Amino acid sequence: MNKRLLLISLALLLTLSLVAVGCPPPVQQPEPVPEERVLRVTFAWPTHIDPAVGSDYSSSASLVNLYCTLVWPCPAGEMHPHVAERWEISPDGLTYTFHLRRGIKFHDGTELDAEDVAFSLERLTTIGEGFAYLFMGVVREVEVVDTHTVRFHLYEPFGPFLSTLVRLYIVCKETVMANLSFPGPFGEFGDFGKEYLMTNSAGSGAYKVKRFPIGEYLLMERFEDFWGEVAPYAPDQVKFIGITEPATVRTMMAKRELEITDQWQPMEAFKILDDIEYVDVTGFFDGGMHYLMLHNRRAPLDCIHVRRALSWVMDYETVIEHIFPGTRQAVGPVAHVLPGHNPNVFQFYQDLDRAREELRKSKYYGRLDQYPIKYHWTAEVPDLEKIVLMLMADAAEVGIEIVTVKTPWLMMIDQAACIETTPHIMSIWVAPHYPEAGSKLKSRYHSANVGTWEQTEWLMDPEIDRLIDVALAIIDEEERFRKYRHIQEVIVELAPSIFVFDAFVRHGYQTHYIDWPQSREAIPVMGYNFAARFIQVFPERRAELAGR
Repeated sequence: MNKRLLLISLALLLTLSLVAVGCPPPVQQPEPVPEERVLRVTFAWPTHIDPAVGSDYSSSASLVNLYCTLVWPCPAGEMHPHVAERWEISPDGLTYTFHLRRGIKFHDGTELDAEDVAFSLERLTTIGEGFAYLFMGVVREVEVVDTHTVRFHLYEPFGPFLSTLVRLYIVCKETVMANLSFPGPFGEFGDFGKEYLMTNSAGSGAYKVKRFPIGEYLLMERFEDFWGEVAPYAPDQVKFIGITEPATVRTMMAKRELEITDQWQPMEAFKILDDIEYVDVTGFFDGGMHYLMLHNRRAPLDCIHVRRALSWVMDYETVIEHIFPGTRQAVGPVAHVLPGHNPNVFQFYQDLDRAREELRKSKYYGRLDQYPIKYHWTAEVPDLEKIVLMLMADAAEVGIEIVTVKTPWLMMIDQAACIETTPHIMSIWVAPHYPEAGSKLKSRYHSANVGTWEQTEWLMDPEIDRLIDVALAIIDEEERFRKYRHIQEVIVELAPSIFVFDAFVRHGYQTHYIDWPQSREAIPVMGYNFAARFIQVFPERRAELAGR
């Protein structure tokens, strides 16, 4: 016993001596800092985050995250309350009164009110870009009834008006007015804040801009004072990256440096992505379609018989079975998932004899060799070249010469702005801006939208314009849809475009640590399936894969 006491005493003395000479006590390890939830997605660039400018795919996805709208679309196409908690529509369809939620904050802390809603529409229609065409000539006046009530007065009834409000992104008037640049084209409003909103946000969305080197990526971070629904494990940061190069995208996915790929990957790349452990390739019909837009004002495509001949030349079956499998051959100018689609319009198929028959009726018959057709396709989507080469070979069989031109998307946008610079054929996807057939008919074939990338046919047909305007003015949905179906028949008869396929949008994504509900139940409005507040990220599961 004495020996044991002696040993204990010596151990105690040694411990006290070590402390006395400065030997630190054992350090308690801190709790590990939770890894930030990051969602990274690749897109075809450029991206415009000014809600009065942006309208393409990546821009729409960005705006959905940065800004709020009065209503929110659901997968079935109905409009749900969002900034507007309720509304009334006058019996004549000319007045819409919206009652706004209280306490919604913009990213700068300012409270959203009716004045901001009115200012947002005024700014959009004054600048006249982006989604302005949805409201120009439609809204006569926006009345600020009180702080939380705003009333829209229309020139005439516009049936889908409620649906178009998914594109009225509400900006903070105070922020914009504090960031005007002078001189500018808008008089007392200078540049109307365009320079500022090129790289900054003035919204109330679930995310705000953290960093935006325009040519590279958009980095957004959670807005902690966001008022609406957010999934429990929604990302803290969202990074939209301007790259679609397949090898780079594949490497990023394999290294878990990317969560969702762009939709523009070639099929070979998607097959490789699907072989990466815990990466899945998902897909859905989002209302988008792929068109070959035919310049109706440029010889020889100013002749309806040449346009019809090309429609008979196209090998639709090969496209949907081998080049873009999973898609559906388009039936007319409106995708099958959109309310108001006409499933019974005439449908072209490949028939080279009928193509030759049409060409014999053409004023260019016997002289087609003098009119080579330039076909521009998007460089960022490699699989489109396969369609080009196939059409080029088949067209040669009937005496039509096609010259293929690989063109960056940004250049295609610029070319589409002017009738003289628009090539004979442009190969372009177009998705709906609100969930019904009228969206596609107006953006694709109404003269109000010529000079944009969505309409390079330069159709400018007064009768088509009239029919679309009449249909859109009908409040009764059933009657409006009946009119839509008739318009689709008229458009198909004119053959202004080749209706190739309803887009089955594919994306590779990290199934092990990402929950993406919109991939299972898509919203048929471009951009809304990338509302990051509903997507969940589990970084601890990602960490599990790091050593694999």
